[in-house]
Amino acid sequence: MRLILASSSPRRLELLRRLGVEPDAIVPADIDETPLAGELPAPYARRVAAAKAATVAEPGALTLAADVVVAAGRRILPKTEAEADARACLALLSGRRHKVHCAITLIDADGRARHRLSTTTVAFKRLSSEEVDGYVAGGEWRGKAGGYAIQGQAEALIRAISGSFSGVMGLALFETRALLRAAGYPLD
Repeated sequence: MRLILASSSPRRLELLRRLGVEPDAIVPADIDETPLAGELPAPYARRVAAAKAATVAEPGALTLAADVVVAAGRRILPKTEAEADARACLALLSGRRHKVHCAITLIDADGRARHRLSTTTVAFKRLSSEEVDGYVAGGEWRGKAGGYAIQGQAEALIRAISGSFSGVMGLALFETRALLRAAGYPLD
């Protein structure tokens, strides 16, 4: 059974390999990821994951796509590309809880889409200016939703997590495994 991963994320590939799964093809989806006016974080994540999968789906193949959204209340935090954005995200998340939504879509060989959503609550410690400076200097924030990578140095700044660590990294493995099994993909 041919499996297409609709992502160029090295973290998603690494996480998929933890399930013993090696995709047959990696085809990044080139879609507009701009949130719609008034769109809430969880529905946004679902919509983007579904659009990524639909964009690269091939008849007769399984197509797996995911999207991770870091949300502070109703606000969708950006994938940070500039240092100022990373600092703004970390200032907003400092000392408070936030949600990370990992939406996963699997289009099966018959073209049916199946969806799962993992929502994780993450609580940062109150960050000192020195901690923010040190984290920003390391560069892990580049291209990361909410300005941090939980699998790196930011893990030491997180006082609590409730939910899926792999979902915050980029692909919720429990939900992904369930979707693959439901589609008949052979797993050990």
